[in-house]
Amino acid sequence: MAHEYENFLVDIDEVGVATVTINRPDKMNAFTYDMERDIAEIMWGLDANEDVHVIVLTGAGRAFSSGIDLSQGPQVFSEEGMDDHAATTGGTASLPEKFGWWRMATPVIAAINGAAIGAGLTLTLLADLRVVADDAKLQFVFSRRAMLPEANSTWLLARLIGASRAMELLLTGRPFDGKEAREYGIAVRSVPADQVLATAQELARDMAVQCSPATLGLIKRVLYHFMSETDRSKAMIQETDLVWWMGTQPDIVAGVMAWMSNKEPQWKMPKYPDVPEHLRFYEG
Repeated sequence: MAHEYENFLVDIDEVGVATVTINRPDKMNAFTYDMERDIAEIMWGLDANEDVHVIVLTGAGRAFSSGIDLSQGPQVFSEEGMDDHAATTGGTASLPEKFGWWRMATPVIAAINGAAIGAGLTLTLLADLRVVADDAKLQFVFSRRAMLPEANSTWLLARLIGASRAMELLLTGRPFDGKEAREYGIAVRSVPADQVLATAQELARDMAVQCSPATLGLIKRVLYHFMSETDRSKAMIQETDLVWWMGTQPDIVAGVMAWMSNKEPQWKMPKYPDVPEHLRFYEG
C-alpha cells in the first residue's frame, strides 16, 4: 500500500492474495470514522493493483469487529456526529463509491474469526463470500439499540437468505452463531475459530491461481447486476453476448491450454478488461 495505517495490517502473498486485518484488538476492532475512510482507501487501492487477485478481510484477536465505536455514547449518532462522519468519509452520497465493493473486479472474502456485531456484521455483507468461526457471536443488534441496519444490508440480506429469515434476524436483533450463519446461507463455510483465516486464504489462493482475474471480475459484477434485473429474457441475451465476447479473448486460450497440459494457467488479461461499450450493461 502507499502508506501504513494505524488500525489495519495489509499483506500480499506470492500468488496475489491480499489479507487485510482490522488491527484494534483491545477495542474488539470497533470502527471509528477515520477507520471507515482508511478501509475504503485500502480496499480500492488493492482493487487497482493488478498483482492482487483476491482480498481476504479479517480481524485481529478474538473478534472480527464489534461494530461502530460507541465509547462516546449516543452522541455518535447525533447531528454533530453525522456532520463529523460526513466530513471524514465524504457523506452518504459517496458511500457507493467507497463501500460498493460489489463494483470491484476483485473478489472479497470475509474471514469472520470471532464476534461480529452490528456494523461489524453488516461490513461482512459487503464481501462476496464469508467464512465464519463455528462459535462466533453474530448479531444484527440494531433494533435493540433503536438504530436501523446499514451498509446496504437491508438491500442484500433478504436476497441472500430470503425475506423471512432476514426479517427474523433484523427485527429480533438476536444473537446467532457461525453454524447458524452457514445453515442460513450467510456464510459459505463455518469452521473452528483457529481455522477461519487459513480456510479463507486457501479458498482465495485457489481462486487466485486457477481463475482468470478478468473472468472473476466479470462474473462478480454481472451476478450483482442481475440480482436487480427483472427481465429474465433480457438478462439471457446480455449474458450470452458477453460470453461470446469473452470467448474471443486470450484468457480462454490460457485456460484451455492449462487444462490440456495439466499445468497452472498463465493469465494475460487485466482485472478490468477492455469490454466493448455496448456490453458493459453491468456498470453503473
